[in-house]
Amino acid sequence: MRLHDLKAPKGANKKPKRVGRGESSGHGKTSGTGHGGQKSRSGKGKPRLGFEGGQMPMYRRMPKRGFNNQRFAKVWAEVNVDILAQRFEAGAEVDLIAARKAGLATNRDEGLRVLGRGEISHALSIKAAHVTASAKAKIEAAGGSVVAL
Repeated sequence: MRLHDLKAPKGANKKPKRVGRGESSGHGKTSGTGHGGQKSRSGKGKPRLGFEGGQMPMYRRMPKRGFNNQRFAKVWAEVNVDILAQRFEAGAEVDLIAARKAGLATNRDEGLRVLGRGEISHALSIKAAHVTASAKAKIEAAGGSVVAL
């Protein structure tokens, strides 16, 4: 047997449906797309997200209020007091660089924000952009110091 002797099994190769080739073909006139409407047009693509068939879409009907400063908003690494107590030894200096090394902040973060969840038993020296009042009280009660940058 050679390559030129190979044949596809019967029924494997079907001829393509030829539409729009006259009424007697069974696929003439509207070529199987029905009468008019969006899906009978060439392209047939779905309209864009939010399209409501030509009616004024919801996102344009609703009033716009407020201000979104996402483009220039700062990204903070938020860390709770209990996590600081777990990750850092007594007397350690905690800042954004130390938090990055400990895996508490990413390179995208622009500053450290210390929150007050949990307890701390040993002293830490903390330099952060923001420190909540409860976090500051807990750190200073444990003998640590807080510097707000």
